[in-house]
Amino acid sequence: MRKILEEFKNNEISLEECEKLLKADNVLEFEGVANFDTSRTNRTGFPEAVYAESKSYDDLLTIIENYFKNSKENLIVTRLSEERFNRLREDLRYLMDEGVVFDYNKQARILILRIEPKTSKPLANIGIITAGTSDIEVGEEAKVIVEEGGCAAITAYDVGVAGIHRLFPVIADMIKEDVKVLIVCAGMEGALPTVIAGLVDIPIIAVPTSVGYGVGEGGFVALNSMLQSCAPGISVVNIDNGFGAAIFALTIIKSFL
Repeated sequence: MRKILEEFKNNEISLEECEKLLKADNVLEFEGVANFDTSRTNRTGFPEAVYAESKSYDDLLTIIENYFKNSKENLIVTRLSEERFNRLREDLRYLMDEGVVFDYNKQARILILRIEPKTSKPLANIGIITAGTSDIEVGEEAKVIVEEGGCAAITAYDVGVAGIHRLFPVIADMIKEDVKVLIVCAGMEGALPTVIAGLVDIPIIAVPTSVGYGVGEGGFVALNSMLQSCAPGISVVNIDNGFGAAIFALTIIKSFL
C-alpha cells in the first residue's frame, strides 16, 4: 500500500490507477487455492482465520506459507487436529527461526501463528459457561479467540441445569468480575442459555453443541430450543461454533470502545 501511495504522490501513476491497485492489493490469491483478505484486520479488528478441517494438508501448508510471504500479521488456524499441527510444526520450522510463535491449544484445536504479541491489558471481561464437560471443547475454542481478540475470558465449565445449584455461585462470580457478555455452550435440550438470560442483564450468546442422545444427536434439538427461547436478550450461533460466538462477543465489546 505504501509503495502504491508513494508512486501516486510522485505522479508515477494516475489517481484511477492508484485506486485500482489498492483494491487489488486487498486480496491475495495463493496458487489458486485461497484468496486472502489482507485488509480484514484494519476493517474488522481481527486477523484472518483459516478453517483447516475440510482442507487437504498440502493446501493448508500452501496457504500458510504464502500468507507469511505476503503478510506481517498473526494468522489463526481453526479445527486443526493435533496430528496435523505436529506435521505443520515440522514443515514450517523455518518460520519459528524467523520469529513466528506457534501457539496451539489441543482442546480448542486452534493454532495461532503469532508475529504480534497478545495485548497485555484486556479490553473487557467476557464470560464463557458450558453446561457439561462434553461442551468444553467448544468453550475452549471461544476462549482462545476471545483472548486473541484482546479480552479476558472468565470461564466456568460443567454447570448445567442437571445440577442447577452449581449455576448460581458461578453467575454471582461473573457479575462480580464485571463480564460484559456471556457465551453459553450447551448440548442435549440446550436449556442453559434461557435459564441464565433470566438471571442477568447482559447480552447472551448461545452456542448449541452436538452433544446428545437420539433426537438430540448432532445438536439440532439444542439449536431449535435456543432459537425458541422465551427469554429475551439471546443471540444464537451455529452448532459447535465457539469461534463465531467469540467474534460476535468481541464485536459487541469493540463497538463501545
